[in-house]
Amino acid sequence: MLSAIIVAAGGSRRMGFDKLFATIADRAVLWHAINAFERAESVSEIIVVTREDRRAEVERIREHDFAKIGTIVLGGEHRQDSVQAGLKKVSKEARYVAIHDAARPLITPQQIERVYEVCRAQRAATSAEPVTDTLKRADVDLSVTGSVDRHQLFAIQTPQIFEIDLLQEAYRAIFGRKLLVTDEVSAVEHLGHKVYLVPNEELNFKITYPQDLPLADFVLRQRATTPMNFR
Repeated sequence: MLSAIIVAAGGSRRMGFDKLFATIADRAVLWHAINAFERAESVSEIIVVTREDRRAEVERIREHDFAKIGTIVLGGEHRQDSVQAGLKKVSKEARYVAIHDAARPLITPQQIERVYEVCRAQRAATSAEPVTDTLKRADVDLSVTGSVDRHQLFAIQTPQIFEIDLLQEAYRAIFGRKLLVTDEVSAVEHLGHKVYLVPNEELNFKITYPQDLPLADFVLRQRATTPMNFR
């Protein structure tokens, strides 16, 4: 059984407004993120981690549109606190768990299934995008100090999918050591366990700045015209 935790408890400080409820392709950013997991055949339940002031809106989304949302739980100060809160609500029957940023509304059911397939073979897998830009190091004054070889460099995305026992062990370790991590791959790395990358050829960027919204809107509307590729 695969459970999914959608992390939607951030403050959107860089946006200046709650990006997860901004509208793209006629729906909220959060709606699109949840919808991909609702449509993914392998996903049995969805847990949404949100803020107290947004709980009622998430409840309305669940009531009107989604059957797989089982629990809505409040997040914590840091991402890892929010994921931990979600893990506590995962079904006892779950063997695998997917963690996904709610601010990535362009994820597709197909990529979820691809990551899940690798996870079942390797215990830990994540969606990732090969780095294609030229990379430079810079000094404190932003002067270039050198180049970074982009060969075998990847930008890590979500979903990140793990055997649930492995992720729970990783979380016990980081909380026990009082470490802060930015994602679950980092937590599992602290155990010395390998995490396998699943290259993603589709756009799956994170909504971070206001200009990301019209681009995401465009991508979703273009996909809607060629539904056979994304369902």
